[in-house]
Amino acid sequence: MDIIKYDVYRGPNIGVYISVNDTIGLVPMGFAETKAKKLEEYLNIEIMYTAIANTRLIGSLSVMNNKGFLLPSTAYQDEFDYLKNETDLEVGVLDTKYNALGNIICVNDKGAIVSPAISKENCKTISDVMGVEVFQKKIAGSHLCGVALRANNTGAAIHPEAEEKEIAEIADVLGVNIEKCSINGGIPYVSSGILANDHCIVVGSLTNGPEIMNLTKAFLN
Repeated sequence: MDIIKYDVYRGPNIGVYISVNDTIGLVPMGFAETKAKKLEEYLNIEIMYTAIANTRLIGSLSVMNNKGFLLPSTAYQDEFDYLKNETDLEVGVLDTKYNALGNIICVNDKGAIVSPAISKENCKTISDVMGVEVFQKKIAGSHLCGVALRANNTGAAIHPEAEEKEIAEIADVLGVNIEKCSINGGIPYVSSGILANDHCIVVGSLTNGPEIMNLTKAFLN
């Protein structure tokens, strides 16, 4: 498994705009074909073009693993229908005022870490759609556990101010090794600059050498 640098719209915040699992990658409408082809090669996926809530913010507004895909209630019906009809994923809608689902949920195929602000009813929806155990937990004192944590099925990177106890609890739920990391030259909100599946790790173009080393310990060991 490699770690490869990449950028989106001339910036390093690749996780804001793109969502991937082991077989598909969702990118915004109008995304450059040459850039899409590179992602297909790096991550061994098929690229699909869509919008979420009529925006390009696919990574911030949605959540995906190899079983399911969650959309916010602000998503359009045609977006839901496209994903339902064109993928093999279980597609669900989370009815919550916290529409940036990617900011408050981190999921792999073993578990989901979810903000305590999410209702128990919505946690059941998350569990049903994604096929995983749900654990509600702040990370580094923040409800933004979706941007403070990025996981695949072998490892995870977490906010550098996360406490050891919470790291141990999260590692148990996700079933992976977790390392404290930053991204793109010191950004602690790691998922903003990481795309991760079980084939490859793609990181923002400003990610530096020490950060690559930490990511290697997180995902490659």
